[in-house]
Formats: sequence, structure tokens, C-alpha cells
Amino acid sequence: MEGYVVVETFLNEIDAELAQATLSAAGIESFLKYEDTGHMMPVLQQAEGVKLFVLPENLEEAKAILTTASQDAEG
Repeated sequence: MEGYVVVETFLNEIDAELAQATLSAAGIESFLKYEDTGHMMPVLQQAEGVKLFVLPENLEEAKAILTTASQDAEG
């Protein structure tokens, strides 16, 4: 995780995985970090969030891709 930065924080794993898949389709490597005690306490995801990390050199492109994807989903 060292050297990576948070591009966005989500309320749940599903939304974060969709964003991660969107970045992956654009060729941007990313990973998720969250705590839910081995899926036994998913409420912790909402309390602490699910963080999506990318390399610093991909941060601006990742933000632009996720913003565009969000706007497309809204309509």
C-alpha cells in the first residue's frame, strides 16, 4: 500500500468493486482497503468506508474516469 493514494471512499464494497472494475477496464491498477472482520460485521464498511487506492501518477486520470462513469450512470 505504500506509495498509493486514496482516489475515493465508498460506503460499501459493491460500489467500490464497481469503481475498481471501471478503473481496471481503463488499464489503471488499483486495490481496495476496508475492515469488516471477515465479512462478519459489514456495518464497519459503512462506518469506516471502503477506500479505493491508485498510484499517485494515476490519480487525476482515475478521478476523471470515475467522475465520467458516475455522470453516465446518473443519466
